[in-house]
Amino acid sequence: MNITKYIRLSFQNSSEINEFYRSLQLDYPKFFKMDGLSKLGILASEMIFKEDKNRFEPRVDIAVICFNRSSSLDIDTQYQATIYDNDNYFPSPSLFVYTLPNIVTGEISIRNKFFGETFFYICKNFDARQIVETVRNTFCDRTTTAVLAAWIEYFGEKHEVLMMLIENGKESLEFTEEQVNKLYNSKKLIKYR
Repeated sequence: MNITKYIRLSFQNSSEINEFYRSLQLDYPKFFKMDGLSKLGILASEMIFKEDKNRFEPRVDIAVICFNRSSSLDIDTQYQATIYDNDNYFPSPSLFVYTLPNIVTGEISIRNKFFGETFFYICKNFDARQIVETVRNTFCDRTTTAVLAAWIEYFGEKHEVLMMLIENGKESLEFTEEQVNKLYNSKKLIKYR
């Protein structure tokens, strides 16, 4: 298993994320309706697959696996504010739809027409060992030939994503715990600051 493509992005706030989206000149109007977690996932996946000439052809062999620490707490707190006060009760369906972290795996899969496995794991902290083990286990399914794996954190001061495309048999970076840690901690990867 090798990491054939990867991207590391970091933002200070949601305005920077929207600004970065516009700078890429992408055409996906649904982007602005998404929560921050999904926006990070879509941005990174757009950059990973932008040069794929077979893009948007249905694929059953690509799994999407995401990890983070805070689940969907950013949008959860926004939604909680809409239902907290009985005298000013205004539940927001546009927020409620994003109150599950696995929505980001769905957004990525729908956008790219991936029909493989999707998972979202909540961890105490970034854990390269868990990422590597989970991805390796996913390859036990004979249908899976590639895994799009990501650490996506969107809560408080953290707005970051490390996304990797891991494939069997292709020459590139070896998919190891050490390599994943190196990519996550690297200053040389694309950062938006």
